[in-house]
Amino acid sequence: MVEERYGALTRLLAGGDVVVLSGAGLSTESGIPDYRGPDGALLRRTPMTYQTFTRDEAARRRYWARSFVGWRTMARAEPNDGHRAVAQLERLGLVTGVITQNVDGLHQAGGSREVIELHGSLGQVICLDCGEVSTREELDERLRRANPGFDFGALEVNPDGDVELPEAAERTFRTVDCRACGYGMLKPDVVFFGETVPAERVQACFALVERARLLLVLGSSLTVMSGRRFVLRAAKLGIPVAIVNRGQTRGDHHATLCLDAPLGVVLPELVRRCDALVA
Repeated sequence: MVEERYGALTRLLAGGDVVVLSGAGLSTESGIPDYRGPDGALLRRTPMTYQTFTRDEAARRRYWARSFVGWRTMARAEPNDGHRAVAQLERLGLVTGVITQNVDGLHQAGGSREVIELHGSLGQVICLDCGEVSTREELDERLRRANPGFDFGALEVNPDGDVELPEAAERTFRTVDCRACGYGMLKPDVVFFGETVPAERVQACFALVERARLLLVLGSSLTVMSGRRFVLRAAKLGIPVAIVNRGQTRGDHHATLCLDAPLGVVLPELVRRCDALVA
């Protein structure tokens, strides 16, 4: 049965014009946990919301303290075999674009070029007052200078790049304001829970899907509409959908093919098979 699905998925991919929709399950093998998998973080904690971040100074300080420590792990994360396989499918001319729900930048690090980061990037920081965008590396250096000795070693990182810290430590953490305007509130350039994805970014994703011959979903449970809407659009237009994920997804009934298997195993094998077909 698995071999039959490998063969069917290979034939679908070999036709080209494939758009990838990736989720957190693709990055778990790089050491970044997901929210909604079998052991997902939503089972243990409530993520920061946009409303809490912008309205509650203590919550914002807590977020930056946790994120400051967690950034050590995020910055060291490397693309895994799944990311590299997606990039190889692009080099073979089969994948025309990637829509990722992840904020870790690992698709680009793995070699993919045509990537839309639906939920933004942890590698960038935006000022909510003047709109200045800067790098996370620059902010990290400023926070290091403002918080000498604030180091808790290796801790388990959460999907949004932060860690759990003692409350006493969080209260002592010093945040910094925007360097460009001198007073603005800084936020990671990612879409928090309760925040809306920019409309132009969503439309760019829809346009990519509508030009596709196949939508390939990788490592996403499709639990929230943010990603599932692209599966719904493909299904409405009669564009085949293939899903590779650990466990069931909310898009399975729209899929031509579903494969429940580790992405780091499946994707390199698909590259090998597709390479043989298109060579």
